[in-house]
Amino acid sequence: MANSDWEIPPELQPDPTDHAFDLDLALRSVVGVKAMVPADAFSANTLGTERAGSGVVIRQDGLIATIGYLVTEAETIWLTTADGKVLPGHALAFDFETGFGLIQALGKLDLPVLRMETGEAPRPGDTAVLASAGGRKHALRATIAARQEFAGYWEYLLDEAIFTAPAHPSWGGAGLIGGGPGGEARLLGIGSLVMQQQDGKGRRVDLNMAVPASLLPPILDDLLSYGRLNRPARPWLGLYATEDDDCVMVSSLATRGPAMKAGVQEGDKILSVGGTRVTDLPSLWRALWACGSAGCRVRLQLGRDAAPRDLTVVSADRRSFLKAPKLH
Repeated sequence: MANSDWEIPPELQPDPTDHAFDLDLALRSVVGVKAMVPADAFSANTLGTERAGSGVVIRQDGLIATIGYLVTEAETIWLTTADGKVLPGHALAFDFETGFGLIQALGKLDLPVLRMETGEAPRPGDTAVLASAGGRKHALRATIAARQEFAGYWEYLLDEAIFTAPAHPSWGGAGLIGGGPGGEARLLGIGSLVMQQQDGKGRRVDLNMAVPASLLPPILDDLLSYGRLNRPARPWLGLYATEDDDCVMVSSLATRGPAMKAGVQEGDKILSVGGTRVTDLPSLWRALWACGSAGCRVRLQLGRDAAPRDLTVVSADRRSFLKAPKLH
C-alpha cells in the first residue's frame, strides 16, 4: 500500500530520463487496493479474507483495472492514492478467462488516466516500469523477458502472457507501464504473479507474469454491462493440476467442486479429456473447454493405481460458487 515503509532499492528504480513520458505523473495513476472478503466466501481459504495490492486508473470516472483475485467476492474495498487519500471502491467485475478485475472508485480520485495498449507491445527486450502504489519508491525498472503461453494450475490459460525481470516484491495488480505513440505513457499489463525459472547456467531467476492490457478493451463493455463476459461460461471442474514427468496430475480439489463430487482424487493422473490425450496443462485446459459450456458432461480418463479408469464429471460455472458483489 502507499503508506508502507518498504521501497525498491534506488539503483533498481526507473530513471525518468529513460522515458519520453512524465514518469511521476504516470505513477500517480497507480493506487493501492485493500479488499475484505467474508470468511465464508468460497475463495477465502485459498486467497484469504484480507487482500492487498494495486490497481491502475483507466478512465476519468474512476474506473480501475486490477487483477481479479484481489477483488473476487470482496465486500469492502479501500483505495489509497500516492498522496495518502483513502476512499472506498466497489468491485464491478472479474473475468476468469483473462484474470482482470475492475473496481469503481466511490468518490472523486482526481488522478491521471493511463491509456491501455491495444496493439502488440511490449516485446521481449523492451524496457518498462512495473509499479505498485506509492510512486517511484515502489516502481521497478523492468525488462520484458518473454511473451509466451502461460498455463495456471487453477484452470487458467493465456496465449501470450508478459514476463518481466527482475521480479517486483508487490506484484498483485501492479501496473506495467511503457511508452506509447507520441511519447505518452501506456498501460502495458497488470501484474498477476511471481514465478521462478532457471537460466542457462542453472541459476534461479525470479520473474513476474503480467496479463497484457490489450486483452481488456475488447471485453470491457461486457464486464461493465454484465460483470462478466456476455457468452456461455467455460466448463469448470474445480481441480488443480500440475505437470509431472510428462503427465498431468491432480494436485488438489476444490471443496464441493464438480471433480470432487464425481470421485476424482488427489494424485490421479489425467490421461485424456473428452477423448483427447493430454500431456501438459495447456492441452488439459484446451481439451476441457472444447467439451462445451458450463454444465456439460466431461469424460475423463484417469490413471489410478496403475490402471486407467473412466469418470464423467458434470462441469459447472465457477461463478456460481462465489458470493456476488454487494451493491452500493
